[in-house]
Amino acid sequence: MPSRQANLQEDTYFRAMRILQQNPDLTQRELAAKLGVSVGGLNYCLKALMERGWVKMQNFSHSKNKFGYVYMLTPGGIAGKAALASRFLKRKMDEYEALKAEIATLELESHETMASGTMRDPS
Repeated sequence: MPSRQANLQEDTYFRAMRILQQNPDLTQRELAAKLGVSVGGLNYCLKALMERGWVKMQNFSHSKNKFGYVYMLTPGGIAGKAALASRFLKRKMDEYEALKAEIATLELESHETMASGTMRDPS
């Protein structure tokens, strides 16, 4: 089972690729802000994605980025993003089920506490 750190890193890769697919000409600063990470953290992420061959940096003269670069997903990147999306969705569904169970337990505890009279209803 991957570590929490590995899952967070994979989530960041997925989210970055998802944003880049829709907005390839974002600056690193803009992309970092959308992801909620530092520019240095984003740089590390982009470098890893480029090393995997999932993202390539391309010179594009019409880019709003002052350096004239865009970040494009490669065909391998599109396939990689699909695999990441599947794992991301599974993790989120597992988290959702765990939260539902925790909420149900808390509701039951709350009702039991109120029924036993140890806690008065504030209404």
